[in-house]
Amino acid sequence: MSRFPKMRRIYLQYFCFVALACGSVAASAFDMKDTDGQAQRLLQLKGKWVVVNFWATWCAPCVKEIPDIAEFAKEQDSNANGARVIGVALDWFDGSKATLADEAKIKAFAKKVGHSYPLVLGNDAMEKFFGKAKGLPRTIVYDPGGKIAFEKTGLVTKELLKRIVGGEKI
Repeated sequence: MSRFPKMRRIYLQYFCFVALACGSVAASAFDMKDTDGQAQRLLQLKGKWVVVNFWATWCAPCVKEIPDIAEFAKEQDSNANGARVIGVALDWFDGSKATLADEAKIKAFAKKVGHSYPLVLGNDAMEKFFGKAKGLPRTIVYDPGGKIAFEKTGLVTKELLKRIVGGEKI
């Protein structure tokens, strides 16, 4: 005898199917251009861990964690199978898209605080894809299969990221 009435079980199966289907669509839809004009696509990075870190110039904890994330990124770059790190600046100056002057200011600030990995400027399309950040900094880690393995609002460290990409469940 089933614990759930038949309709509840069908609803639960449908919900799980939709959740799985949406997760795989979202992973393949991840497509951004960085400030150097390079495409950052999760689909092309399948087989690698991908760390996406959302930050803003006005966010003190964000600025504090950037050097640690940069060290992690540098270590990963030296490994052929290393994780890919992408920083997303959420400094919107005109409401939806940074101007070229704004982009230059953000790039200069990022360089000053040690941001040495690909930098993407946030926009409305990105917010639709990733969802509205409820706080900063925010970090999402995708596993080599393109699924979210870790998500956190708050500081992350190089050591924590190393544990995650090492396969530790956190």
